[in-house]
Amino acid sequence: MTLNHPPATHRGDRALRPERRTGQQTAVGARIVDIAALREDGSMVVGQRRVPAMPLFDAAFSAFAQGTLIQTDTGQASIEDLQPGDRVLTSDGEMSEITWIGSAVFAPAENASKMPLTRIVADSFGVSRPDSFISLGAGARLLQPLPGMSGGREGQQVMTPASAFVDGVNVIGMSPPTPVRLFHIALRRHAAIIAAGLEVESYHPGRDPLRNVSQTLSDVFMTLFPHMDTLGAFGAVRFMRFNPGDEDLTAA
Repeated sequence: MTLNHPPATHRGDRALRPERRTGQQTAVGARIVDIAALREDGSMVVGQRRVPAMPLFDAAFSAFAQGTLIQTDTGQASIEDLQPGDRVLTSDGEMSEITWIGSAVFAPAENASKMPLTRIVADSFGVSRPDSFISLGAGARLLQPLPGMSGGREGQQVMTPASAFVDGVNVIGMSPPTPVRLFHIALRRHAAIIAAGLEVESYHPGRDPLRNVSQTLSDVFMTLFPHMDTLGAFGAVRFMRFNPGDEDLTAA
């Protein structure tokens, strides 16, 4: 499986209303998202939030398509049937507790909400990897060896966007004609979740994801994680990340 390298943003606190730029007007829409979080005392917070339709926010809700089978300690379960407190299998062979689940509907008719999907055919990355076709959103990253690594890093596994593997045969990019509900899940620590036999990254916002956004947007972003006082509660980024167009790996 080879990588494609398509050509490889963010401002202010006017996220929920039109923003005017030189010579044109760009409207940033909003969407309603669903969240469920597990507090340290074992209680659960379930609710909805209204957030701007921006990459920072979309990434938290756009990994797994509805119906994706996740390996749990009681067998495979559809992503939409999971809840915080359930335990899922990770790539290191351990079970890890879900602490947060987010989901949102992405509608193709909304310009700001278009969400490309990556559909992966069974056995594309090896026998039973995946074990059936799987559809992933733009926020999904796969734990895979990166081709062309050198300097002693040959075979190093890194988190790479699923869309980077699109080849038009076994891994197909598509734009769904109807609205789709996508999910993401966070664990006690950054890990690769076993989904239909593939290792898919659990949600982690990365290092200092709010450094280039306004205080208003930072506050809205933090409301997505009511079980945390700070984003530091996500813990360390355990896997290097690669983005097509980057010259090197990053832990961001």
